Amino acid sequence: MQINRRTWLLGSSSLAMAGFLPACTTTPTSLKPVAQTISAGYVQHKLGNARITAVSDGVTKRALDAGFVRNAPLPEVQAALAAAGLPTTHIDVPYTCFVVELDGKRYLLDTGFADNASPQTGLLHTHMRAAGIDPASIDAVILTHMHGDHINGLRRKDGSLVYPRADVFVAQPEFTFWMDDARMNAAPEAARGGFQAVRRVFANYPQDKIKQFVPGRQIAAGISTIAAFGHTPGHTAIAVQSEQKRFTFIGDTAHYPALFVKHPDWQVQFDMNAEQARATRHTLLSRLADEGGLVGGYHFPLPSLGHIHKAGSGFDWQPLT
Repeated sequence: MQINRRTWLLGSSSLAMAGFLPACTTTPTSLKPVAQTISAGYVQHKLGNARITAVSDGVTKRALDAGFVRNAPLPEVQAALAAAGLPTTHIDVPYTCFVVELDGKRYLLDTGFADNASPQTGLLHTHMRAAGIDPASIDAVILTHMHGDHINGLRRKDGSLVYPRADVFVAQPEFTFWMDDARMNAAPEAARGGFQAVRRVFANYPQDKIKQFVPGRQIAAGISTIAAFGHTPGHTAIAVQSEQKRFTFIGDTAHYPALFVKHPDWQVQFDMNAEQARATRHTLLSRLADEGGLVGGYHFPLPSLGHIHKAGSGFDWQPLT
């Protein structure tokens, strides 16, 4: 599972970004109330000298069936949704990226869809601009993993690059897995779509812009990575620290908070190694609950920023208000 104290703490080993990245434009330091900005598709929070902005790429509706949670009866899943005041016939699936502004740089964590999916998605840039962030000012993109909803926002439908000047950081085991032609060809036909989606984005991506890292190492001062395998072979959480304050982006470690934070033993159908993902989820959520700090998830609804607390045999995610 490879989550331990060494990989958790922001520390020594380094794949630090070169200093040639241009600084981001100056942005206002005052933050609007959370309730006011949710309707505009974003929420901002000051983290020491950094600023974290949760930015929605949109929300889609997914019918709830017995397969969504692979190891829990549908009535139990519906009861958990009802207890959270949510619909029981469908899931409103949010897609939330994060912009980290730190030391004069802007980092985008995961990318959404761009124009590659339904009209309910691809709203990232609209909401970034509402937050006062120019999409062209992104210096680097950091990916938690390479499922399509996390990487499609790197390249538009016409093939053009969305962030042509930004470096793209991706975990080495994740990149190796998805770019392995032999593995793709050996996969069942129904499973090849994920490999093909990765190739659409990365097959001829400028090689000097792709920066592979070993999970557990730093990407830049104040930004480190945490091996969180299971959802995919190289799934990685991202930790930001400034002035002793920490934000952790857990990606898809816990897919939908009302279900998989509350019930960490439950396994979403998208986990590629369900048992490893379950163990990772317990370990990471427990550490976050113990050590505190701000937490965000890719499928966490806005405000998408909050805190993890222990609750019985599971956990609660308490969003910022």
